[in-house]
Amino acid sequence: MTFLTIGHRGVMGVEPENTLRSYLRAERCGMDVIALDLRLSKDGALVAVHDPEVDRTTDGSGAVADLTLAELRELDAGQGEHVPVLEEVLDAVRVPLQAFVADVATAAVLAGLILRHDLTSRVEVASTGEAVLAETARLVPGVRTVLHAASPVGEAGSVVDRALAVGAATIAVDIHRLSLETVDSAHAAGLRVTGRAVDTLDLLRLARALGLDGAATDFPEIRSTGRFTA
Repeated sequence: MTFLTIGHRGVMGVEPENTLRSYLRAERCGMDVIALDLRLSKDGALVAVHDPEVDRTTDGSGAVADLTLAELRELDAGQGEHVPVLEEVLDAVRVPLQAFVADVATAAVLAGLILRHDLTSRVEVASTGEAVLAETARLVPGVRTVLHAASPVGEAGSVVDRALAVGAATIAVDIHRLSLETVDSAHAAGLRVTGRAVDTLDLLRLARALGLDGAATDFPEIRSTGRFTA
């Protein structure tokens, strides 16, 4: 089975996170999937920003939900990059996207875009919220979804049951909190398992030893070293 390398917010260890510059470098480095975060601007645009506020990742301040797309466009998101909208990302890169959304409202707008542009083969939807994933699956039959779980070691049944209940195809868990029991339980249920954030060779070896299906990383180097057989 193919081991997927997932560029976390592009390759945020070396480029400004959630920017076109970061996504393009992730693609050039051979990442199999690019993970990005989506939020709604005040006027309903799907913008790629991780935090509820823009303070940490731009030279501006305030909540994303309180700023219009035009206002967000005026901000420097690092090295002169602006805050991109999802459509720009889709035009800029060709690799599949894993779009993380935090709430049902954002998921509904994303679902509409996926349906309008027939993107079910290009975009999978990730969230920590089961309600978000369930609603996404209702709105877009056949869409692939990923449950981001903070399940501690020893709660294999819980996270697997939660993923199955909402029809998720994959669970993504902090690699430091993953156990072989969880991975085996997920695989037995037909689920894929990815770890995050796999930013060192030691963690990559751990990901391989656990039998993970993929790893989210902040660094492009993991892609080239990820080809080894542990």
